[in-house]
Amino acid sequence: MTTRLAAVASFDGQRAAGPVHRSIMAVDLEGSTQRTDLVKGELRRVMYELLARSLEAVGITGNRLERLIDRGDGVLVLIRPHDDVPKTVILGRLIPLLAALLTEYNARANQSALRMRLRVVVHAGEVREDGRGFYGEAIDVAIRLLDSRPVKRALKQTAAPLVLVVSHEIYSGIVCHGQLAAETYLPLVRVSVGSRRQRGWVHIPAPAGSPVIAGPQRASVQRAHPAHPRLRASASAHKRAVRSGHR
Repeated sequence: MTTRLAAVASFDGQRAAGPVHRSIMAVDLEGSTQRTDLVKGELRRVMYELLARSLEAVGITGNRLERLIDRGDGVLVLIRPHDDVPKTVILGRLIPLLAALLTEYNARANQSALRMRLRVVVHAGEVREDGRGFYGEAIDVAIRLLDSRPVKRALKQTAAPLVLVVSHEIYSGIVCHGQLAAETYLPLVRVSVGSRRQRGWVHIPAPAGSPVIAGPQRASVQRAHPAHPRLRASASAHKRAVRSGHR
């Protein structure tokens, strides 16, 4: 066996037996390239603190969670499968809580440069780990959705501190089955990953504890956070499609 083949065989022997399923969440700071390094450092500290508080509050800690993966101006969160952490907890509790903590932090920030807003993606799928970190198509899909222009545009067009995009798998498997306000998720995103097109659904969550979430009647995302006319137009078109049976 040649030296190269021996090295490859040794490396193969260190790989995991196969892919593992994870819920995938990633957050990204808006406008990070426009901040000084000192401001970025402070915003990174706050981002990690608010994310950790949100995860702990909903019980996503310890062996339910992989080590957080730093992305410079964002964080990748991989959540292990567990009956006590259904994806409805991520969408219906974790994300609104993070939005509430962002709102509180921004209200106290004494400089505009220290205020922060986040784009967030939720997806799920098979990932692989090679000793250096996690990788796989499911992570590629999540990051491509997170970085898409429609999601960045949606955040610019709202006063809310956070915009969420979910993959079509999350929308079709979780959101549209009645436990969440499906009418507030808009099909605004299409991206390509490899040779396949992926769809994303954009949602602007009301912070946890607000009347929009707590009340018996959930208002639409546009009533919760008035947005740019183009976003409202997209919402109106989606509602007409839903009523006609062509989502």
